Amino acid sequence: MKRVLTAVVLIPLVLLAVFRAPLWLFAVLVGAIIVLALREYLSIAEAAGLKPFKWLTFIMGVLPFILWWDNGSPVERQFNKISFDLLFLQNWLLVLLAAAVVFGVPLVFRKDLRSGLASVAASLFGLIYIAVSLSFLICFRADNSGKILVIFVLLSVWAGDIAAYYVGRSIGKHKLAPVVSPNKSWEGAIASVLGSVGFAALVFHFQPQIEKFFLVPPSAGQASWIHVIALGIITNVAAQLGDLFESAIKRGANIKDSGSIVPGHGGILDRIDALLFAIPVVWYYATLTGFLHPKS
Repeated sequence: MKRVLTAVVLIPLVLLAVFRAPLWLFAVLVGAIIVLALREYLSIAEAAGLKPFKWLTFIMGVLPFILWWDNGSPVERQFNKISFDLLFLQNWLLVLLAAAVVFGVPLVFRKDLRSGLASVAASLFGLIYIAVSLSFLICFRADNSGKILVIFVLLSVWAGDIAAYYVGRSIGKHKLAPVVSPNKSWEGAIASVLGSVGFAALVFHFQPQIEKFFLVPPSAGQASWIHVIALGIITNVAAQLGDLFESAIKRGANIKDSGSIVPGHGGILDRIDALLFAIPVVWYYATLTGFLHPKS
């Protein structure tokens, strides 16, 4: 019951932020989730015997947002026109290229160097795994044509998760990954794919109606059904792999939940693990195919 009540409260709040929050506030909320998720991830790394650079990882995780914000005041700039280059190629690229030095310098002053390479790798991977992945949501939200992708990736992943849970619990017999997650089944995985594709079809079928909830003009993009089905499938596969990946690192660290901040659901990382793999896949597919941008 606690799990259901938490979902009933959180889902409307998330959708309210997606639809109505100004882009600067949406970016702040994403940044807060990044910090909370990094905190849980670094705790898992420590439980696994590693010694990541915690505070430096937090700083590096929010630095691109600070650089982005400092590039101009939110009043003077048109946040819905922010380009991908500004947020990533200039900011995230600079941060990731500097990460080896930033994490490497304090390493040479440690007394115990036996896990030095693993510590640097764990910190750098946390930035890519969590911070970069979630930052793609801001790019979706900032693009007039791409804002529908925020709703798509959230609803698609949620629908797949719900379908997998109920079908797997009802008729699941063939284990999907018994070592990592004994309760997941192939029956649930197939139901998850179908659920995600179904919601993908609904989201893009009602795209004009959904976009009216945003505080920006509707986009001119029109997704073809081939792309919708393909995107629904690969997004779900990525989401299920993301869920299994987080389960694997937790099991390797011998812990059950990444945290306890979400009543009935564990930690933040437990709730967004599927999204961390799904979001980049959606961005790459949309970018490489241009399926939301009408051809001239």
